[in-house]
Amino acid sequence: MVEWSAAERKIVADVWGKMSIDEIGPQALARLLIVYPWTQRYFGSFGNLSSAGSVLGNPKVSEHGKTVLGALEKAVKNLDDIKGLYSKLSKLHCDKLNVDPDNFRLLADCLSIVIATKFGSAFNPEVQATWQKFLCVVVAALSSRYF
Repeated sequence: MVEWSAAERKIVADVWGKMSIDEIGPQALARLLIVYPWTQRYFGSFGNLSSAGSVLGNPKVSEHGKTVLGALEKAVKNLDDIKGLYSKLSKLHCDKLNVDPDNFRLLADCLSIVIATKFGSAFNPEVQATWQKFLCVVVAALSSRYF
C-alpha cells in the first residue's frame, strides 16, 4: 500500500482540478499514438491513424482519451485503493485485450508531458514528483494482472 501525505493528496487533487478531461485526455492519447506508433495496433477499429493529422482528427481517439481520463478520475478520488479499483481493468487489458503493460507507462509519460505543457511553471518539480508518484501507482495497478 502506498502512503500519501496530506500535501501529496492536495497536489493530486489540485492538478486534477485544473484538468479538462475533454482536452487533456485526447491530447495524451493522440501523443501516445503519434510518438509510439506501435501502440496503434491496439486501436485497429479506430480507422485511419496513418499520420499525426489523422490521429489528431480522429473522433475515436478523442473519445477514448476522454474515457481514459474518466477512469483516472476514479483513482484521484480513491488514492488508498487504486490497485483494487483497477483490478478488473487490469484483467481486461491483460486477458482480453492483450495490451503490453509497458504501454501504460508510455501513456502516463505522454499525459505528464501534456500536463506540463498546459500548466507551465505551475507544474514545478514538487508537483511533478507527486504527480509522477500517482501515475506510477496507477501504472502498477493496471499492470498487476500481468505479474
